[in-house]
Amino acid sequence: MSASESSDATSASPTPKVDKLLQSLVQQIAKPMRLSRADHSPIPDYDLLVEIILTLRKIVNPLVQCEETCADELKLRLQKQLEFAHANLSKQIEIAIARHQEACDEIGTEAVFGEKIPADRIQSISVELTEHYLSLLPEIRDVLVTDVKASYDGDPACKNLEEVILCYPGFTAVSVFRLAHELHKLKVPFIPRMMTEWVHGETGIDIHPGATIGRHFFIDHGTGVVIGETCEIGEHVKIYQGVTLGALSFPKDDNGELVRGTKRHPTLQDNVVIYANATVLGGKTIVGHDSVIGSSVWLTESVDPFTTVVMEKPRLRIRNQVVEEPPIDFQI
Repeated sequence: MSASESSDATSASPTPKVDKLLQSLVQQIAKPMRLSRADHSPIPDYDLLVEIILTLRKIVNPLVQCEETCADELKLRLQKQLEFAHANLSKQIEIAIARHQEACDEIGTEAVFGEKIPADRIQSISVELTEHYLSLLPEIRDVLVTDVKASYDGDPACKNLEEVILCYPGFTAVSVFRLAHELHKLKVPFIPRMMTEWVHGETGIDIHPGATIGRHFFIDHGTGVVIGETCEIGEHVKIYQGVTLGALSFPKDDNGELVRGTKRHPTLQDNVVIYANATVLGGKTIVGHDSVIGSSVWLTESVDPFTTVVMEKPRLRIRNQVVEEPPIDFQI
């Protein structure tokens, strides 16, 4: 809020309708569970996290030719980017851990690290996690190189490798997923999911950071793709737009609460192709290697390797487009 807006808000009395609305909102929000303590933890900074994502993507960008003309220039650029990522990501991880532990305390669930981390240790642990994570960037880049090659090899419309990096939403989503996945493996709360949800909004491709995806992965077109948390995807897998790799149902315990931490999503072995708008569901569903799942298939059971699954050919009704009667003459 600007200074002028603040001044206007304090000088003008609300109308009866606005005052009633304000009272309703205050009563709704100011409940014991929703009020924050004076020393409560802030939430991660979404806008700053987007800057971190973009910086990390520049570091691991597998462009065939970089913009720098010598190694010293490249080193200087990478040094600045790593310093920015280290300083800001470690702080956001610190904030996320503290906030996550508070949120779990509120509803009585266990935090991702198991035992609660003492407040005086969160900062040092966040720095350690960040340093370990940044050390993984060369490995992430190596895997992204295989994803670029898979995209180029899988799409005859693609003219070169840089076209994949600059133009393909599938590669954008996969690159952010691979960055988020390593943070997820380190049990960093909030941030991995915020990363993949940001790129979900950018591309229309929803990949949970907990999914396991092998090398040489290609999402063609991409819009509407959903890949669930416990999916396991092998190498050289190709999927098209609208594919859902989801859960069949959510089991509940004796208290009616969702059972968490179980495998709910399917497994795709190596060299599987899934065409547009197919749906594969269930944690026990395994698509065997070198199989093809056709468009619009609904699959809830495992299939053996070297299997092709397609819908039965539908009957088409084709209407003659020639107009037999004179068109209606009207004016608007």
